[in-house]
Amino acid sequence: MGMYVGRGRKARRCYGFDEIALVPGEATINPNEVEITWELKDQIYEVPIIAAAMDGVVDTKFAVAMGKSGGLACLNLEGIQTRYRNPDEIYERIAGATNESSTLLLQEIYQKEIEEDLIGMRIEEIKKAGVPAVVSSIPQKADRYSDIAQQAGVDIFIVQSTVTTTKHISSEYKSLDFEKFCKKTRVPVIVGNSVTYKTAQALMEAGIDALLVGIGPGAACTTRNVLGIGVPQVTATADSRAARDHFFVKTGKYVPIITDGGMSTGGDICKAFASGADAVMVGSAFAKAKEAPGRGFHWGMATPHANLPRGTRIYVGTTGTLEQILYGPADMDDGSQNLIGALRMSLGSVGARNIPEMQNTEIIIAPAIVSEGKIFQKAQRVGMGK
Repeated sequence: MGMYVGRGRKARRCYGFDEIALVPGEATINPNEVEITWELKDQIYEVPIIAAAMDGVVDTKFAVAMGKSGGLACLNLEGIQTRYRNPDEIYERIAGATNESSTLLLQEIYQKEIEEDLIGMRIEEIKKAGVPAVVSSIPQKADRYSDIAQQAGVDIFIVQSTVTTTKHISSEYKSLDFEKFCKKTRVPVIVGNSVTYKTAQALMEAGIDALLVGIGPGAACTTRNVLGIGVPQVTATADSRAARDHFFVKTGKYVPIITDGGMSTGGDICKAFASGADAVMVGSAFAKAKEAPGRGFHWGMATPHANLPRGTRIYVGTTGTLEQILYGPADMDDGSQNLIGALRMSLGSVGARNIPEMQNTEIIIAPAIVSEGKIFQKAQRVGMGK
């Protein structure tokens, strides 16, 4: 499998969203009659989109707005919300920084110690609004923070790092035992990020309830340039989907796949589901919402690393309300708004009654899909030419 890139050295061809297209079905369905819900540990959620645990996207107010819209939003337990009692002042500083100074400023801001009492406080702020509270932590802090979060009434706990495996070797700190962690945690545990079949399989065997798939595809992420690692999202999702399906046949336990990152339009999201996703995690699309705390800016989770920043602050602008981004009406012509409408329309067009059927729709390799016939859009920088 694969092709030679040099003498005795093979490489496998992998695919991203811009390189594939979905084939319309032989029968079509009214978009209003398709089912887009997804299930996590016996709990059904109306919107299969999670707002990413990035400080420019999710604060407590955004989490509440997303929850009331039918979706989920993940709060970063090692971000601004748990380091500062008045995070608005910090957001103003970040928004006011120049491009040249933004990375140094972010490194400085994230050096402040986390105040653990803020973890419970932020979760309680979300829970008071009557919506699910979802939080994330790196593996090294997961044991400690999950106890605090569960006491505060958290609904879902995410353990997330740039690259996650069940076998992490370190002499400097104790590695998280995922099997023990999943057994002791009373709420659903989502773990990521990974991109390979074997790692997905190993994490599922450890007892996780859902898997985040994606290394480096995010709009504000520079991991692929800095570290040279990553697998394009279509291939990463499809490989992880195979692990999910084989694990289900073997054990009877279905572990949802959540494609995380690389999706800025409705079309990207639809392709993720066709590749095998049960839900998606999105950052930059929501950073554009009026309700997002980033003031039109979006930055990577790994930016504060003192020696090797793997994220950057980007300006995405504020283009509309969360309602518009999720449900329309769309003011933008680039597919970045009415994401749910796009998903429903795509399911109807390929003849899929629900997400499991969408996962089996025909995919073709089509590198011309983003450029064919779009010369005027590109010349005028509108629609698909932006």
